[in-house]
Amino acid sequence: MKIITKKLALLVMIVSVGLGIRLSSAMGETGNSAVGVIAPEIVSPVWLNGPPLRPADLKGKVVLVEFWTFGCSNCRNVEPYIKQWHDKYAARGLTVIGVHSPEFEHESKIENVRRYIAEHQIRHAVALDNDFSVWKSYHNRFWPALYLIDKQGVIRYTYIGEGRYAETERQIQALLAEH
Repeated sequence: MKIITKKLALLVMIVSVGLGIRLSSAMGETGNSAVGVIAPEIVSPVWLNGPPLRPADLKGKVVLVEFWTFGCSNCRNVEPYIKQWHDKYAARGLTVIGVHSPEFEHESKIENVRRYIAEHQIRHAVALDNDFSVWKSYHNRFWPALYLIDKQGVIRYTYIGEGRYAETERQIQALLAEH
């Protein structure tokens, strides 16, 4: 009985560790293969909160791209931090671009996105990505996903999921401090 209990305990531990690794990578990951590559241009027929932002508009700026959708609870939990960083660092050279990529049909309707943006007082630029073309150009797979782009247009940091807010803010500050 003692041997079976030890084997069962070992099996449970192995499964738990394996599950823990999967859960942690689904809930938040860094080290995306996109780090170090030139960020793709965000091409969208519909931009809210301002005109389309092109690479020339972003030259010399640090850019935070967030893939989100308003029906995603994880995205809603990240939202206050995105808004705070926009408010705190826009004057210092940070441009925040929300790429709204809908998960469900009602999230693809522009009037629903506009209403959400107004109700939640989102002031940064939002590009609608109903056809997932921007999503695909970034090789993105999850909501929410953050991509920090340096002043030369290179992706320097990524994070998927909730959390690591202090680390992400330190990355923003470091990129803003670069010449």
